[in-house]
Amino acid sequence: MIFSPNAALMDAIVLSVVAREGTYGYKITQDIRAVMDISESTLYPVLRRLQREEYLEVYDQAFAGRNRRYYQITDKGRMQLDIYRKEWENYKSRLDGVFYGGTMP
Repeated sequence: MIFSPNAALMDAIVLSVVAREGTYGYKITQDIRAVMDISESTLYPVLRRLQREEYLEVYDQAFAGRNRRYYQITDKGRMQLDIYRKEWENYKSRLDGVFYGGTMP
């Protein structure tokens, strides 16, 4: 991908993935890799930050003889995701205007 995501976009992407279902870090990485190149070393600081900001909750669950850490979006995280989605639609609309010859802001 030519365009590099910034911290806010990464937060929005991670919250969007986790909002679908409670899931674990490796699966989150794989879901995001389906649309952009991301490493686990990039993802885990994002997950920790979102947890600190109380947008995600973490719980451990036994899997194949060990604990797997799962992430679940909180109500506060859903509200933040709604803000990100509205901002994204506004931003995308303005960029589409530039890219495709619509009206300029």
